[in-house]
Amino acid sequence: MQEVTNNQMPRIGDQAPDFEALTTTGNLKFSDYNKGSWVLLFSHPADFTPVCTTELSGFANDSEFFEAHNTKLLGLSIDSIHAHIAWTNAVNEKTGVLFNFPIIADLDMSVAKRYGMIQPGESETAAVRAVFFIDPNGKIRLIMYYPMNVGRNMEEIKRALVALQTADKNKVSMPLNWKPGDKVIVGAPKTIEALAERKADTSLEQVDWYLAMKSLN
Repeated sequence: MQEVTNNQMPRIGDQAPDFEALTTTGNLKFSDYNKGSWVLLFSHPADFTPVCTTELSGFANDSEFFEAHNTKLLGLSIDSIHAHIAWTNAVNEKTGVLFNFPIIADLDMSVAKRYGMIQPGESETAAVRAVFFIDPNGKIRLIMYYPMNVGRNMEEIKRALVALQTADKNKVSMPLNWKPGDKVIVGAPKTIEALAERKADTSLEQVDWYLAMKSLN
């Protein structure tokens, strides 16, 4: 698996760059945190900003969903640990929502740069809204980038996570707009014999020899 250098943005299929950082829950080594579970590593431009407050509140409100799907949350912005703690406290006091996942204090931008979260066309001093889906083997499976003025779609983040996990478990692919309970795509046959078996399989919804779907229920 390809290793990522400091001058290269991580890509899907790369090993997630390891790092150690100070967070709101203490010191964290990413490879230890990632061990045995999925991780959603997401960045936001700054503490005490409106869009970021709605986003991290969304992650916090869905923490039980992520826990049920063996997924840990890990936030990041280029703010101090004191700013993170003060913001966490302010949001909790004003709304009752607690950011109970670690948030990295990345003042030197070392983690943000390793993950390509600093994009100069948007800002040279703040991270864009990135989301990295990292599997239990430390492999980057999906990357989402959003600009600073558009909040993320939490339903899409959850849908994509379940799609990745379902595809892995069942060795299938997901069609457009797939959601749990929908039919999935099975791999195309690679031999004439397999093609004949495919045509004879009445359990499949066959659009063409290369496109067939089935229910997982």
